[in-house]
Order: sequence, then structure tokens, then C-alpha cells
Amino acid sequence: MKLKVLPKSQRKHNHYLVLDIKSEEELSKNDFTSIVWDACVRFQGENNTSNFNLWTINLILKDEISFYNEYKAILRCQRDFEDEVRSSLALVNNYNRKSIAISCVGISGTIKGCSKFI
Repeated sequence: MKLKVLPKSQRKHNHYLVLDIKSEEELSKNDFTSIVWDACVRFQGENNTSNFNLWTINLILKDEISFYNEYKAILRCQRDFEDEVRSSLALVNNYNRKSIAISCVGISGTIKGCSKFI
């Protein structure tokens, strides 16, 4: 028997954050995902973070300067929790004893809409 797909009105609604990341160290997608989860758990707690429905969609190396690497990332989170995720990521300032800065450039309801921020 085939599983039924939930109607659109009953699915969780997601928003996509476009992030600008500047790091002294090279990052992989797994490193970035662990940074995001650690920051959210540290600032919001495990119970609240479980509601965020976080997922790293894309991590792109934009520029490699001698002092730091600049990345753009698309991060999925559940609607109505964008502010909590943004505030958690703003508090991250180091990873593996290297400086890192994460700022939110834009928020979109679709991945295609994120392209105007990248």
C-alpha cells in the first residue's frame, strides 16, 4: 500500500536563511552544520532547538582572501523560528580557536528566492 502525502496545509512551513560567513579556517558542510547546531543548543537549549527543523542546504566558498575565507550558506528552518536561529548564530565568534563571523543576509520562503541574496 502506498503512503499518503500530507496536504500542503498540514505540512511544516519552512523558511530559508541566507548567511554570510567569514572564517579564518576552511569549513566543510559538516563543520558548518555542527557550528549551527552547537550555537542553537548552547543559546536556546535542546528542547527549543528541536523545533527549529534545521538543515544546511548549501555552503558555497565565495572568496578566499589571505586573512579569511568568505562563504555563503542557505539554511532551512521552520517558520516563526527565524529570529531565534539568527540570534543564536550571531553569538558565534570562534570555531577550533579560529575567528568566525556569521550574519544573516536575507530570509526567503523558497530556495529559488534565496538566489537574489547570493
